Amino acid sequence: MKKIPLLFIAGMVSFYSVKAQAPPTPDKLYGELFADVQMSRIFPDGKTFVDCVPKRKPAEIVADYLKIKNNPAVRFSLKLFVEQNFELPAGTTSNYKSDKNVDVKEHITQLWQVLKRNPDKAVTGSSLLPLPNSYIVPGGRFREIYYWDSYFTMLGLQESGQTEMVENMVNNFSYLISQYGHIPNGNRTYYLSRSQPPYFALMLGLLAETNGAAVFAQYQRPLQLEYDYWMDKTSKTKHVVKMPDGSTLNRYYDQSTAPRQESHYEDVETAAAGSGYIPESTKKDGAALVKYQLICRNLRSCAETGWDFSSRWLADGKSLSTIQVTNLIPVDLNCLLYNLELTLAKAYKAGGNLLQANLYNQLAEKRKKAINKYLYNNTDGWYYDYKINDGKLSAEATIAGITPFFFNIPPHAHIARAAKMVEAHFAKPGGVVTTLKNTGQQWDAPNGWAPLQWITIKGLENYGMGALAKEIAGRWVNLNVKVYKSTGKLMEKYNVTDTNVEAGGGEYPSQDGFGWTNGVLLKLMNMYGLTGEE
Repeated sequence: MKKIPLLFIAGMVSFYSVKAQAPPTPDKLYGELFADVQMSRIFPDGKTFVDCVPKRKPAEIVADYLKIKNNPAVRFSLKLFVEQNFELPAGTTSNYKSDKNVDVKEHITQLWQVLKRNPDKAVTGSSLLPLPNSYIVPGGRFREIYYWDSYFTMLGLQESGQTEMVENMVNNFSYLISQYGHIPNGNRTYYLSRSQPPYFALMLGLLAETNGAAVFAQYQRPLQLEYDYWMDKTSKTKHVVKMPDGSTLNRYYDQSTAPRQESHYEDVETAAAGSGYIPESTKKDGAALVKYQLICRNLRSCAETGWDFSSRWLADGKSLSTIQVTNLIPVDLNCLLYNLELTLAKAYKAGGNLLQANLYNQLAEKRKKAINKYLYNNTDGWYYDYKINDGKLSAEATIAGITPFFFNIPPHAHIARAAKMVEAHFAKPGGVVTTLKNTGQQWDAPNGWAPLQWITIKGLENYGMGALAKEIAGRWVNLNVKVYKSTGKLMEKYNVTDTNVEAGGGEYPSQDGFGWTNGVLLKLMNMYGLTGEE
């Protein structure tokens, strides 16, 4: 048998066991300059400045800024100073002109190259976390890889036969886990305080479909590190919640209490309005500050959910300042962790460690019981989030309630009532709507999103509801193709209630590109033989 060099083994141990020191975020790098730029809103989108690349050393830029700013004899333009000292980011699809006469499948094939990014090079002062392999970005303002988006993008890459790109992206996420102890929201320094819905195990499942079951053993270590992060074994994130009967479930919980760097102005305004705390005031109110920080943490934690923002997370169901993400045990997060536990069991079994495989199968079974016990509403047959402080279910019905069926968690008897809920409340002319409330937040009615269509359709298929699943798929495909034929674009989200009106709401305009829409659309068209002409 060929011997593996000891140095190689030592290198692999180091690769997975040594966590890199987190690089400074833009607010730390640029201090007063950062705050002034974001609060003056010289860019309509707060993400613009934090994605800028400095033309020289950040410390030199800051020093010059403070000198000029504090010199009353100098007429000063903040915007001009930024433009002189930073390279502004370009939109990911800014130079691409689509042709709406091209077949939508061919359009998606062309877009893979438009949305592709080559391996990154480290740049001093840039917020980008360099990745060693090529990857696909969502599009529009999203110039980097995003965690949960990528799984749904991969569905389409798989349909396009781009297994190498799927593997590259899996390896990038494995690299991020090894470097930082978790997969951040995206590969930016300002995303490092949080993760996103844990889809890494599902990505491995996709890769295993082409590369075989050995994939699970190959990625056992990063899988374990991902699980340890969510179970608070390698961080102080407080994701774990003990239930009244001693069982364990999880929540979202960002590690920081500062406003998000990429949405600094919006978070300061929301947190100040909800707490009465004025950041620039010389009079400091301790109680108001605590509430201000709590709101900031919850805004950040909402970004970790991927559903930023929605009435789902709001204590009063309508006001963003009442956001309470850390007080909720989300049904979809716990379904994902159930799948992660099962995937770890597969990984250990594939590697010959049957003891650990049995342990994770047992943990998955315990979580399954807890999901069915605490997150199921027997009154209407739907799954809901659980309010920690009240010890009862949330009153907000959302399409996330179908997620347990995607992971085969409920008993089969539950599907009849769940399907009725989908038909009666969530199914709309263009697909399934996210929630039953229209608050102006983008993850509420009337909007529908590609990942939630896929989860709903696959969940219904798992339980023998193929006709309903195909009907919803047809509505979504028809809407996507209709908008494409009129605009030449595939969008981030859609208005599924009135298919003649664009989707809206949220902190930024609707984006085009768009990674997960491309992936889910291509998957559904091939799965059901749909053309969008029905």
